[in-house]
Amino acid sequence: MAAVKKLNPKAEVARAAQALDLNISAAMGLQDVLRTNLGPKGTMKMLVGGAGDIKITKDGNVLLHEMQIQHPTASLIARVATAQDDITGDGTTSNVLIIGELLKQAKVYIGDGLHPRIAAEGFDLAKKKAIQVLDSMAQKKCSRDDLINVARTSLRTKVKSSLADHLTECIVDAVLAIQKEGEAIDLHMVEIMTMEHKTDMDTQLVKGIVMDHGARHPDMKKKVTDAFILTCNVSLEYEKSEVNSGFFYKSADQREKLVKAERAFCDDKVQQIIDLKREVCGQTDKGFVVINQKGVDPNSLDALAREGIVALRRAKRRNMERIVLACGGTAVNSLDDLSPKHLGHAGLFYEHVLGDDKFSFIEECDNPQSVTILIKGPNKHTITQIKDAVRDGLRAVKNAVEDQQVVPGAGSMEIAIYQALNEYKNEVRGKARLGVEAFATAMLIIPKCLAQNAGHDAQDCLVKMLQEYKGVDRPVGLDLTTGEAFYPAEAGIWDNYCVKKQLLNSCTVISSNLLIVDEVMRAGMSSLKG
Repeated sequence: MAAVKKLNPKAEVARAAQALDLNISAAMGLQDVLRTNLGPKGTMKMLVGGAGDIKITKDGNVLLHEMQIQHPTASLIARVATAQDDITGDGTTSNVLIIGELLKQAKVYIGDGLHPRIAAEGFDLAKKKAIQVLDSMAQKKCSRDDLINVARTSLRTKVKSSLADHLTECIVDAVLAIQKEGEAIDLHMVEIMTMEHKTDMDTQLVKGIVMDHGARHPDMKKKVTDAFILTCNVSLEYEKSEVNSGFFYKSADQREKLVKAERAFCDDKVQQIIDLKREVCGQTDKGFVVINQKGVDPNSLDALAREGIVALRRAKRRNMERIVLACGGTAVNSLDDLSPKHLGHAGLFYEHVLGDDKFSFIEECDNPQSVTILIKGPNKHTITQIKDAVRDGLRAVKNAVEDQQVVPGAGSMEIAIYQALNEYKNEVRGKARLGVEAFATAMLIIPKCLAQNAGHDAQDCLVKMLQEYKGVDRPVGLDLTTGEAFYPAEAGIWDNYCVKKQLLNSCTVISSNLLIVDEVMRAGMSSLKG
């Protein structure tokens, strides 16, 4: 009887072999759910929410976030896999598959009497060797064409090939536009805007800013060319005092004076904007656009509209920084020292109306360091699917730029690690070599699943790849169209170095920890009640 049972008779306890079986069956169960999603030929999952809303995806991160997982071990593996996505932006499905396969292969040897601790030590030795193999396979690639190949490889595992190829250039150009020499890439400077409109192939990169609101006055222009842009955070409306206050007057004249004084406070600020517009535009046809984070009241809108100024109010705070990066100029918090140096410039500003929604486009900027990916699609679940894919694509390109190196894809890295570990196990003394052997075999789960999902025979494809790899001294992957071995480097199939490295580290740590668990207890305070 477990010691915890003496303290809490209602505790649920699984010990030794039972605890190990519990963990391994959970890992294998989660693996079975996600294995059909792997790779560009993977199948889709349809998730139906409680309210009947539908999400169609094969992105492992989305699936693990949306699924309600009850089993504690499966929940732990899901959290590790989603953490992989948070850190590197990809590799969620691979993470689940490798953890499940490591435990499955270890189970064979543990069933024959190998101690889990020794298997875990073998895993650790194998991981160090695998990272050496990964480092030796990494190639320095960071040109625009290489980044396009990296983005395409990532996106094709998330959406259909034709859409992936269309999105690839948008994503690479977006990251290269916001990249600054010697600074980390801030992906928040890429605005992702959605329009339920047209088809998914109409998704585009706007080298400027798209905002989901428009001008609030009917007389303001819908289209302005060669426009100056003033970005400000100034209230152009009546302000309530922060303390409770009252004003007492004896006559109607005094009341009129109060109203005029309050109005003059706003009108003075509006006049400063009008004076600046007259100074920079003169008698020319140049446009002037004010984008304000705070409110603009009707009287101020009237005054600005009479001068031909387009004013947008209540702009999102995050857009204030983006507009300055896209158009130039400075975001001002006061109009007292307003001058032409505070103004940005855009070649085109126009408003697009879609149903009840208005969208404002700022385009033709000189050197935009903030851009917008405008996602279009016929329905919500298509847009959601593209949005998830775009986020992963942006991370993939960012990783490649920061790593300055990539590794060949299409299962070639796993084949290389398998071969290297089969040679390395002969150098390992004692039973730990069985752990190395289990690790090597587990690596083959990736090329196996890629082959199965493409409709090919897994064993046949593995044999072809291993035979081809022995004859040459370069990475060999699987051509999913023909089922033959080929060279992924020549086909432009590249994976992120940091994703693969994180995979090897996290999968080894979690599977080792789960192997050496010899007791699973559910003995919380709730089990003592009643």
